[in-house]
Amino acid sequence: MFFMANSYTQLHIQFIFAVKYRTAMINKEWKERLHQYITGIFKNNNHKMLQINSMPDHIHIFIGMRPHQSISSLVQNVKSESTKWIKAQGLCPQSFSWQEGYGAFSYARVR
Repeated sequence: MFFMANSYTQLHIQFIFAVKYRTAMINKEWKERLHQYITGIFKNNNHKMLQINSMPDHIHIFIGMRPHQSISSLVQNVKSESTKWIKAQGLCPQSFSWQEGYGAFSYARVR
């Protein structure tokens, strides 16, 4: 029987989620700060940010994910913490929130 002494994973996941009602609330004046904050959330959860970009009404995030956390708990954490941060910073004149759903897509490394 063969046993691996260590675990090895290569999980690349793209997340996409939208502002509630697809309202254009992500302002170009502060979107880079939002990206940095969200990157910190992923790092604090021991995942590796590979790329992040947003449009005024949605965000795309591409990470190297470790298997210790479920996708749903990670997305819930990112959405709730970033919402709290946006509100605490006073970045939106209206009440900000993300839509309930999200997309999560896995990608294989092409050689």
